[in-house]
Amino acid sequence: MQIVTSILKFVQNSSLAFMNIDELNTSLVEIIRKKEELSKLPYNDVRYDDVEEELHDMEDDFNDTYGEYLEEVLEEVHERLCPDSDVLLPTAYLPNNLTAMEAGTPAQREGVWVDSDEFPNKEARLVLVPNPTRLILSVGTKIQKEVWKA
Repeated sequence: MQIVTSILKFVQNSSLAFMNIDELNTSLVEIIRKKEELSKLPYNDVRYDDVEEELHDMEDDFNDTYGEYLEEVLEEVHERLCPDSDVLLPTAYLPNNLTAMEAGTPAQREGVWVDSDEFPNKEARLVLVPNPTRLILSVGTKIQKEVWKA
C-alpha cells in the first residue's frame, strides 16, 4: 500500500498529471499563426507593436502553462540526441509558420540548432510542431525524424 501511495503522490506532483494535449496543440497553432501575422507586417505598420506584444504575451502564457512539462521532455530528448546542446525555453523551438508544416515537415532552418550525436558535422535543428504535437529533428533538407510525440 505504501508503494501505491508513493506513486500516486508522484503522479499528482508531476507536470504530466493533468496535461491536456489538445489544448497544448491548440496553443502551439495559435502562437505560430500569430508569428505568421507579425512576419507579414512591415515594422512601420501601426499594428506591429500591438501584434508583437500579443505574441510575447501568448509565448509567456504558453511557457507558464506548458513550460515545466515541455522542459522535462526537451531535457530527455537533448540528453538522448544532443547532450552538448543547451535546453532553451519551449517557445524557442517553434517554427515561424504553418505553411511548411501543412506540407508535412518544418521548413529548413526552423527551430533550435543542436549538436546531434547521430548526425555529426551537419546542421541539425529541433522543432516543436503541432498537429499532432511532436518534436522533429531536422537535418538539412532530407532528414526529418520524429523524436518525441505528445
